[in-house]
Amino acid sequence: MSRDVPIDPRQHPELETLIVTRTRDLGDGFEVRRALPSAQRRMVGPFIFLDQMGPAVFRSGHGLDVRPHPHIGLATVTYLFDGEILHRDSLGMVQPIRPGEVNWMTAGRGIVHSERTGPETRAAGGRLFGIQTWLALPKQHEETAPAFVHHAAETMPFLEGEGVRMHLIAGALYGKRSPVQSFSDMFYADMALEEGAGLVIPAEHEERALYLAEGTVELDGTEFGVGELLVFRPGSEITLRASAPARMMLLGGEPMDGPRYIFWNFVSSSKERLEEAKADWKAGRFAPVPQETEFIPLPEEPAPVRYP
Repeated sequence: MSRDVPIDPRQHPELETLIVTRTRDLGDGFEVRRALPSAQRRMVGPFIFLDQMGPAVFRSGHGLDVRPHPHIGLATVTYLFDGEILHRDSLGMVQPIRPGEVNWMTAGRGIVHSERTGPETRAAGGRLFGIQTWLALPKQHEETAPAFVHHAAETMPFLEGEGVRMHLIAGALYGKRSPVQSFSDMFYADMALEEGAGLVIPAEHEERALYLAEGTVELDGTEFGVGELLVFRPGSEITLRASAPARMMLLGGEPMDGPRYIFWNFVSSSKERLEEAKADWKAGRFAPVPQETEFIPLPEEPAPVRYP
């Protein structure tokens, strides 16, 4: 849906912010929507970046090619609804990422990875649809050792009933806890609602948001749709209903332990640490990704931005 009329927050006491994303074509018909960071809201709990990838259909011989690039100070989660991505990193990990699986990459003091369409999928062509998030690490863990952990879809907690299906990705929600090791009090869940199904979002976490990837939901008589991020006020339960079959991500957690600066793929509580990372990437001091010869150069951009 396209929202032309701004939401009046006085009509929605539970709603703190509404972020309406726009699609951006990266070429070959591959579109992304960026919900975080935005001018209206920089972070929700530890979540400092949220991109929707696709849905896209690649022709035979085409696919995703994100060349090796570095990260510090964060953890990444690439979560797919459809398709497959081949992950490679500087730890030597090679892992296909498929729908429902959880692949948690901790950058810590520094990691490099690539994200590509694998050779078999590229030859056949296929779909790609998913969400990529970055979670800023607490200060005491910003320089932790890099790591990559894969969790099969069937090992993750599920809840199903009354037209609602939850796949818990990380943290704790609705009495379930994910086996994924996180670094702060947070939650992240894939929710699917049948048309007419209701959902109550509990108030147990201080910062909470809902991102609509498919369908529409109704809150206080207003419909919200694809590409909208609803950030809720603390302290009250949220009750909504799917006015069409919907797929959404619930996310949030405790506020971060201070502001974060972000430059390109680097996140840190220290501007000086970002400058160090930039110099290290320029000088080739990050560990390389085995089997990869390409890389993304450091962009020339303004000074780091402070969030929040």
